[in-house]
Amino acid sequence: MSFKDLGVNAALTKVLHTSGIEKPFPIQKATLPDAIAGKDILGRGQTGSGKTLAFGLALMTRLAGRTAASMRPLALVLSPTRELAMQISDVIAPLSRSVNLNSQVVAGGLSYSKQIQALKRGVPIVVATPGRLIDLIQKKHIKLDDIEITVLDEADQMADMGFLPDVKRILDLTKPGGQRMLFSATLDKDVDSLVKKYLKNPVTHSLANEKSTAGNMTHHVLIMEQSHKDLITSQIAARK
Repeated sequence: MSFKDLGVNAALTKVLHTSGIEKPFPIQKATLPDAIAGKDILGRGQTGSGKTLAFGLALMTRLAGRTAASMRPLALVLSPTRELAMQISDVIAPLSRSVNLNSQVVAGGLSYSKQIQALKRGVPIVVATPGRLIDLIQKKHIKLDDIEITVLDEADQMADMGFLPDVKRILDLTKPGGQRMLFSATLDKDVDSLVKKYLKNPVTHSLANEKSTAGNMTHHVLIMEQSHKDLITSQIAARK
């Protein structure tokens, strides 16, 4: 099965072909037809399973050729960290140009003024971390009224980092009835609360990662003083 068979925009499939990406990953095969049809998606898969293209190709296919008003994006991708937001943008940006879309990363640690300028010009796709997005909302540099597609990537990590109150606040500001896609490696109680409140009849796709099953992992708990965390973390990271 090809990306074209899954309903991906022809211009996007051409860029994928030029980049040497010919066959969709399982998560992409599973979610793309439903996502392109505008259904809410609940995707369960590990990091590295191809989730970024799964939701990215869907939202770009749905928004192809659209323009956004000043400070009013059409699609929002929420990420727990700046690093992941930048990785998502690196995947989406070259593809989005082929369908006359553009994207902007909204995250701490990056130029504040450049983010504001891009939003003022009008950008259809925003890839954001919750903290910086809330800040820009409060300062009236961005409005979420026109958001038609919202993606929560690594929702379990956002819950672990304490972002759920901000995530809920953000979702409450998006367009009622808009499409929502949630991707997470696990679906614990915190993530499940998001699903129940914000996704409408989601189509669920769950893909196990055989390399990361609980059966072949050894878990350790380290109890330490707060002041020792950086030292212990560096020691763990330095191991073979």
